[in-house]
Amino acid sequence: MRYINHRYFIHFCHPTSTFFSIIPFPSSTHNSNPNFPEMGSRRSFLRSWSSPLFLFVVVVALAASSADGSRAPRVPCYFIFGDSLYDSGNNNNLNTSAKVNYSPYGIDLPAGPTGRFSNGQTTADAIGEILGFKDFIPPFASNPDDRQILVGVNYASGSAGILVESGKQGGDNVDLSQQLRNHELTVSRIVEILGSKVAAFEYLGQCLYICDSGNNDYINNYILPQSTAIRNQYNPDQFAALLITQYSAQIIRLYELGARKVALAGISNIGCTPSLIATLGTNGAPCVNSVNQLVVPFNTRLKSLISQLKLSYPDAKFAYLDSVRVGTLVGAAAFRIRATSCCQVSTVTGLCLPNTVPCSQRPSYLFWDAFHPTELANQLAAPLFFPAIQRIL
Repeated sequence: MRYINHRYFIHFCHPTSTFFSIIPFPSSTHNSNPNFPEMGSRRSFLRSWSSPLFLFVVVVALAASSADGSRAPRVPCYFIFGDSLYDSGNNNNLNTSAKVNYSPYGIDLPAGPTGRFSNGQTTADAIGEILGFKDFIPPFASNPDDRQILVGVNYASGSAGILVESGKQGGDNVDLSQQLRNHELTVSRIVEILGSKVAAFEYLGQCLYICDSGNNDYINNYILPQSTAIRNQYNPDQFAALLITQYSAQIIRLYELGARKVALAGISNIGCTPSLIATLGTNGAPCVNSVNQLVVPFNTRLKSLISQLKLSYPDAKFAYLDSVRVGTLVGAAAFRIRATSCCQVSTVTGLCLPNTVPCSQRPSYLFWDAFHPTELANQLAAPLFFPAIQRIL
């Protein structure tokens, strides 16, 4: 039985014992660096993996990821937009503090540090695996060749947002509008490859487009201490309306470039990230509830936008990916340690300090650094998102 993480498999035990356990599966590529410790003893982290809720998450994960790997992908191509939750290396050569092409990032990837803001796969990677893609979708910054762009391109950029200015206090990023301009270049190349715009758009209409954007418009814009001017200008509902107005134009532009199967992720409970918990405090609550409430108007308006898009563009399909629901399910189901990062982080950026040794029991941690989930959290989230995606394929 294939588990969603290639380094583990589900072992169904004798009826009198725990219903299942996660057992480290030897891998020639895992933890080849002797400077990093192994995952630790099985017993120390299995106790948090035996809840009925976790079993439910695993069953959904297995069902979504059980497709025969020899079959063709469910869609011919897959295009990814968004921020650091999906970035796979587009920031590596930018003048920015929001890049992670150094260890211990990528410790659980055979290639090591790639620019992904995790110890391994992102949620977008894991969704690609469920779709049936054997290889990761290449980042735009890697200058993918003609064969690669026909399979898809990842445009996501760490610290980027819907608004051009979001995240720029840390240096350069590729905001969503620029990501769309980059995609326009890709579409032009596909037109040349396939010989006509008609053929290209017929092909592109079969692809999946996924976008996770808006997080940094809050984390790296609206709630920054120095952003008093924008908070004075816009209350939370007005700011959400501003974002959705811009986002609407961006998604319509994506449609004009041939997209017909579009999945848009809502903003998760960002008040539950270790960074904001440490910075703002929770008054005894598990998360910073005031921050979580700030993003509610955005998610509400995004759902309404998707309903409007469905009416305005009946030849296209749009899906809402409920990040709050999925994040809550994954966090409650599987992880003992939810408010602390696995790696040692910078007090300035919240990212892992270069070349430090991360925690040994990574499956126990929900967060890799002060903002981003661990690979296992991403791999559990992907199949929970997938039913909404499957409806538009």
